Order: sequence, then C-alpha cells, then structure tokens
Amino acid sequence: MKNNASNKISAVIITLNEERNIARCLQSLQGIVDEVIVLDSFSTDKTEDICRQFGVSFFKHPFEGHIQQKNKALEFATFDYVLSIDADEILSQELRKSILEVKGGMLVDGYRFNRLNNFCGRWIKHGGWYPDTKLRLWNKQKGRWGGYNPHDMVVIDKNATTKRLKGNILHYTCCTISERILQINKFSEIAAKDKFQRGEKSSVAKCIYKSIWCFIHNYFFRLGFLDGYYGLVVCKTSAFGVFLKYAKLRQLYSDIQS
Repeated sequence: MKNNASNKISAVIITLNEERNIARCLQSLQGIVDEVIVLDSFSTDKTEDICRQFGVSFFKHPFEGHIQQKNKALEFATFDYVLSIDADEILSQELRKSILEVKGGMLVDGYRFNRLNNFCGRWIKHGGWYPDTKLRLWNKQKGRWGGYNPHDMVVIDKNATTKRLKGNILHYTCCTISERILQINKFSEIAAKDKFQRGEKSSVAKCIYKSIWCFIHNYFFRLGFLDGYYGLVVCKTSAFGVFLKYAKLRQLYSDIQS
C-alpha cells in the first residue's frame, strides 16, 4: 500500500457522555484509519479519559445540533477522506476488510454501507431498520453533513461518484425499552423544533394519521413482524415518536398564539 495522504483516512466522532460505548467504537477503528478525531460536547463522565487512552485527537465544542457538530468535526480532520462513525457504532469484520481493500486507492468520492441496528440485545433486520444504508466514508471536499436534525445525512456533490461496500456498521442503540422512550422524547423535541423553524404546520389529524401510517408501513409492509416481540416494540415506539413529533410541533404554534 502506498504511504501517502491520498490513501489515508480520518475517523470523525462526536460525543457526549459516551463512556459506555466509546471504547468499543475506537477498538473497531484500529488498523483501519490513520487518525481519530473526537469532538466532544463537554462530557461529564469518563468519555475524555477513555478517548485519550486510545491516543485520539480530542477537541471540545458546544453542541449546536447534530448537523452543525458533525460539520464542525470535519474541520479537524487532517486527511480528505473521512470515516464518520457514531460512538455507539462499530465496523463489522467484513466492513473492515472492505475498507482496507479500497484504501490502497480510492477510486470514487464516497462509499456507502449498510447499518445493522441492535435493540435490547436483538439484531433488528426488518421494519425499516435494515439495510439502513449510509454514506459514511467520503472525500470531505465533495460533501458535507445536511438533512434535518436529528436525522442528518451526508449530502455529496451531484457530480461525485459513489460505491457500496460489503459489510455493516453495527449500531448498538437502546439497551432497554426505557432508553428507547427517552431517546424518542429527545429526538421528537429536536425534530419538532426543526420543522417549526422551517415553517411546517401540524394538526390533530396529522398527529393521528402520520403515526398510524408509520406503524402500518413498518410493521406490515416492511415486515417488522418478522423480528418478533422486539420488532413490535420498535414499530410501536417509532409510531409513538411520530405522534410526539407532530404533537410537539402543534404545541409550538399554540405557544406563540397564547
């Protein structure tokens, strides 16, 4: 493998109180990337200590939103090709092998791969949670983070070339149903505020039919029932999250009118 900057990869991670996950994430990057950038939002747990044990480049910046924070993190990356990974994610062995195979000569501007989500100790393979394809390895000169908070995505230039790699990002999401409820409450709040800022409206009817359709679509059409009990939990809580998002959006308009 040629030893030049064009073949090197910067891993980029944003963190806030990730002591439970970050070591597993950093271990999966060893032997794959050439530097690790962690941009932290002033964690109060052992996140920083664990990161420094792995010799990462550790920076701090106030959290202004998922998109904003991830774009800020890109500024610290030394190399053009960046691998963005969340603290609760790791690279599967197959994906590690795929990245090493292309690292010798990056032939396209971005690489996509699937994400497999682990919920309460179960791998969820239906209900819209898989293949959950993400573009996470790309030339930062050809794309930046965009989308809508909290559902960010890499927006790559129209003329950029991409390719899918074999293997999965393994995402260790909520360990308990209680964590899932807290996550939904947090994300629905962020999503409602984002929609409000963009001028989107809500209504009682929208709260109802959007959430009902979410469950029907994911549980039946996307075969969520094949994941058994936890497939049902995922689909039901996702529908509840949609209901909360539009209910909170409606509340935001009610607040300014009162």
